[in-house]
Amino acid sequence: MTSLVNAIALPRVPAPVRAAPIPWLRRFVRSRWSVWASPLALLLLWTAATTFEWMPAHILMSPWQVLLTAADLAESGELGQHLGISLFRLLAGFGLGASAGLAFGVVLGLSPGLRSYVDPTFNVLRQLPTVALIPLFILLFGIGESFKVFIVAKASFFIVALAVHDAIRNLSQRYFEVAHVYCFSRWQRIRLIVLPAIVPAALTGMRIALSRSWMVLVGAELLAADSGLGQMMEMGRQMFRLDVVMVGVVLTGVIGFGLDRACHALEARLMRWKRNGESI
Repeated sequence: MTSLVNAIALPRVPAPVRAAPIPWLRRFVRSRWSVWASPLALLLLWTAATTFEWMPAHILMSPWQVLLTAADLAESGELGQHLGISLFRLLAGFGLGASAGLAFGVVLGLSPGLRSYVDPTFNVLRQLPTVALIPLFILLFGIGESFKVFIVAKASFFIVALAVHDAIRNLSQRYFEVAHVYCFSRWQRIRLIVLPAIVPAALTGMRIALSRSWMVLVGAELLAADSGLGQMMEMGRQMFRLDVVMVGVVLTGVIGFGLDRACHALEARLMRWKRNGESI
């Protein structure tokens, strides 16, 4: 019976042969130069849009015109002045907000009693868009430097505090059981257990907070400022200098990308011990 079934069985259909990937494309994808593919594609699309006049020339400037405008602004010193002021506000506000968020997150994560009182208010306040609070901050601090610094501090505070708080809440109880066995004091638990354990989450939170703070700062300068990168773009808009606006837009994106990459490199350097431990 088995031989009869085998005799009348249908012939096997050969499996489809997959096409081998193009060798040069595979090498390019694996190379470090592949990260420049999307920026170059965007630049080519921008160039094509201005060359073939897909949009009016007075609305979308060519990359070459934007580059020339950036060179003129840099030569006159205006670009460096605005950029330096914006970066100073960013570092001051981020330093204040991140340090306060780190301390508050540690206290909130280690104090269940305090968490029960503060957690609802904390979660309500962190849901408020930072841009929506700009009018309130202007009424409280005016349009001087304090307004920009505190609006950046608010943008970074809740992100860092939430990251640290969640990292402490997710710590294994075995760490605290070992600390109890060795009779660690509260400060020793924080210094020897909590702080080293939350370093990855804190670094990630600071990286996200820095990028968010940069966007919030430029937005605040667009609305109420007498200097800074956002104010330069606003003045360009009022004077119908869209090339100046495009310079600010490109610089905002490039600086934000650079800040994110710098934080990522710092995070990778500080966390080398973790990768080395996993590879053992």
